[in-house]
Amino acid sequence: MPCPDFSVQKGSHVRPLQQPPPDQALRLPFDFPLPSVSSDLHKQGVTLGLDHSLVGMTGGQIVVEMLLRHNVKHIFSIPGGSITPILDTLYDCPEIDVILPRHEQGAGHMAEGYARSSGKPGIVLVTSGPGATNMITPLQDALCDGIPLVMICGQIPTTMIGTDSLQDTDVVGITKPCTKWNYSIRDVAEIPRRINEAFEIAMSGRAGPVLIELPKDIGNDVLRQPVSTQMMIPKMKKMALQNAGCIRHAPNPSSYNPTSQKQQLIMEAIQRSANLINGAKNPIICAGYGMLSKPEGPALLRELSEKAQIPVTTTLQGLGSFDEHDEKSLHMLGIYGTGYANTAIQEADCVIVLGARLDDRVTVDVARFAPAARRAASQGTGGIIHFELQPKNINKVVKVTEGVEGDVSDNLKLMLPLIKNVSSRCDWMGRIKELKKNFPIDHFDRAPPSGLLNPQTVVEELSKLTEPLKDKVVITTGAGNHQMWVAQHYRWRYPRTMVTPGASGTMGYGLPSAIGVKLAQPEKIVIDIDGDANFQMTLMELKTAALYNIGVKIIIMNNDEQGMVTQWQSLFFEDRFMLAHHGNPDFVKVAEGMGIKAIRISKPDQLEDGLREMLNYDGPVLLDVITDSKTMVYPMVPPGNALHEFMVYDEESEKKRRALMKQRTGY
Repeated sequence: MPCPDFSVQKGSHVRPLQQPPPDQALRLPFDFPLPSVSSDLHKQGVTLGLDHSLVGMTGGQIVVEMLLRHNVKHIFSIPGGSITPILDTLYDCPEIDVILPRHEQGAGHMAEGYARSSGKPGIVLVTSGPGATNMITPLQDALCDGIPLVMICGQIPTTMIGTDSLQDTDVVGITKPCTKWNYSIRDVAEIPRRINEAFEIAMSGRAGPVLIELPKDIGNDVLRQPVSTQMMIPKMKKMALQNAGCIRHAPNPSSYNPTSQKQQLIMEAIQRSANLINGAKNPIICAGYGMLSKPEGPALLRELSEKAQIPVTTTLQGLGSFDEHDEKSLHMLGIYGTGYANTAIQEADCVIVLGARLDDRVTVDVARFAPAARRAASQGTGGIIHFELQPKNINKVVKVTEGVEGDVSDNLKLMLPLIKNVSSRCDWMGRIKELKKNFPIDHFDRAPPSGLLNPQTVVEELSKLTEPLKDKVVITTGAGNHQMWVAQHYRWRYPRTMVTPGASGTMGYGLPSAIGVKLAQPEKIVIDIDGDANFQMTLMELKTAALYNIGVKIIIMNNDEQGMVTQWQSLFFEDRFMLAHHGNPDFVKVAEGMGIKAIRISKPDQLEDGLREMLNYDGPVLLDVITDSKTMVYPMVPPGNALHEFMVYDEESEKKRRALMKQRTGY
């Protein structure tokens, strides 16, 4: 049976985007940052009056028209009664491909992958009640990781809201904590400007999810008179002044012009930061997702590292911002970071944090994070410098010596001319080489007693095979041990080549996000490396890939357990395994039943051929890799330890651990 075309039925119209600048009041969360004016029309200073072209359209037609004006190409939607006015309009709209996932959570993660790959908001359209509540996890994930989503959900007719009617749900109330902004439309005339506001808010400042609720009767209403499409987002000067509090010595807000004086404060902080960097002997850069927020970010990071000869480590979300083949790369730091990165950041006298929140996954024991830098700060010879878009994140977890608020790339451009050229740092780089020799990341059990494949080896081999493809490969993952092995053993060289859940730790993310990435960038090779437990949370989306012939490639690390849970239960709970073994289905049969080609391998001598067959297949394909169970992720920082107090693989200790585990459990 041939796969259907992405496109739906033909026949619609497109009009130019009308989006004047914000100048009036709109309800927003109290900590929403000062909006950036991002659209081309804003930059041109265009101010438009009433829009007559929408008169005579229904609410559903206006929604689609506004999406077209925002150049939307894909929508991820599961149908339902309350959104039929919009769906009926999409029936005649060939400009937008509507993708039908199997579940709203899958739709949300597809939109996340699409947004992270395209740089544009991912669009989700769902129905009322459970259709909306099934989106809570993707909304929270997007909020935590700064991913722009525009979610449009239906609602029962306005006359029935609050009557306990079928699917009567307070969606706005439920989603308020997991969106940047949400709004329930109660008049068809509101639709144009509210959609404009939704796109602006989703992309402004730190990106994130927004929600518009459209009751069914409003979707059916007809617009009878011309309306303004002008957004009504306030300038929020008072908020900008409050946010400036993260910069030292802010003057009285009533006595100065906020824009010029705030920029002066930021520039002073940049100058002090440059002075600390120039005076440091053992500096280190910690790069986060903020370095990927603009295309020029990685180049600026490389320039700073080269100019001052500073080694670079990255957070999980910062992987790809710095070429890991560079000798100054320390790879990832944190609980499952490399031993050399964790030790180096503890020994550095100046820690330069670029676009990272410094959460517990990075710092571990906050009180003992970066002790050498703190000592240097007390002596005026170093410290911790934090470049961060969101002022609220500066000094939130780690007390810093200097905080620089604003877009990280923009502020790096201002600082680079102030940084002195350094030809070499012999002592510091010598120490880095020593640490890499002492704690090699490729030291693990390469011949497990089961005779099965080792997960780390699978990732290493995939990295080697895809190296010639350069930035043409994008990897997605779920959350868990497989995610850490991918982060540790794949060599990250190019920006935006890893799409993975961060602060929310969302399982089931890998497959649907890969589908979204592939739709946004069909020329890329998109590989979901997934754990078996993760995969089962959204495996129904295999059918979505098959239905639209979306050529994602899926590798399942199949060890029949939830590995991160069993690791902790083994190390800290005397191998008392509880709810961590799943009894997996036959993934090959599942995939084939959904119309997906599937391959299974289990032995080391099958690995290269299996990976090559998967990579060369033109279409969606699944590779079921039977891997050794109870394999640990090392290095690992145990609870209560400082960042440099990590566990590493030791052959004798591992033999004793496995023997004790077998004695206790039979595994």
